[in-house]
Amino acid sequence: MTQPDTQIRTLIVDDEPHALQIIRKYAANVPELEVIGTCSNAMQAAQVLRQQAVDLLFIDIKMPGLLGTDLVRSLKNPPKTVFTTAYHEYAVEGFNLDAVDYLVKPIPLNRFLRAVDKVMHALRGDRAPAVYAQPRETPVQPAARHYLYLRIDRQSIKVDTADIHWIESVRDYIRVVTKEKTYMTKQKISVAEKLLPMGRFLRVHRSFIIPVDSVEGYNPNYVIVAGKKVPIGRNYKQACQEHFGPGGETAE
Repeated sequence: MTQPDTQIRTLIVDDEPHALQIIRKYAANVPELEVIGTCSNAMQAAQVLRQQAVDLLFIDIKMPGLLGTDLVRSLKNPPKTVFTTAYHEYAVEGFNLDAVDYLVKPIPLNRFLRAVDKVMHALRGDRAPAVYAQPRETPVQPAARHYLYLRIDRQSIKVDTADIHWIESVRDYIRVVTKEKTYMTKQKISVAEKLLPMGRFLRVHRSFIIPVDSVEGYNPNYVIVAGKKVPIGRNYKQACQEHFGPGGETAE
């Protein structure tokens, strides 16, 4: 099984060239995923699985010759599997095969990234964070530990998201500032945003994401995190006001 600090060897299977291209394009935005190949049908995929180690399988269900579900069912030790399909009715069968997730086409990027996040948790042996917010009357449980994996110098660096002060976009890179260290990695900030635990981080500017529980001060133009003034972008003011309140002048 893949360990948390190695890349996830990924095989993509779909008989639709466009769908295959979309998944491959999405995967290219996630440094932890190493796409080792693509297949246009389940028989080709079976051959690849016999010849290579695969950690993660993105596979369409309804394909000519052999269904994706039939292929997975035939495997003695299947890799972590995410089914992709245009048909909702296959969902139950997919989950009966212990699929990590089930994506309905057309697949939006944020939904793809949530599936990848679930896979990372499954490979580490812990539970993925809940997708939906808890009702207000439900007692708040301690937040599960969550990690961001950054591809740096051909290795995957594990960063505890509880240690992050802020994430800053620098052209095609992001700067992840933590309590102990600062990391630079080639990744879009929009991708990093989707991989962070829901409800614990907030995009306050096109170039900044901050952990909401670490905010030391707030006014309509900036938040203070770890002593730094982080600007609030025009398009993010309403979201910040809804989260932090009207705000006022913050003492220096």
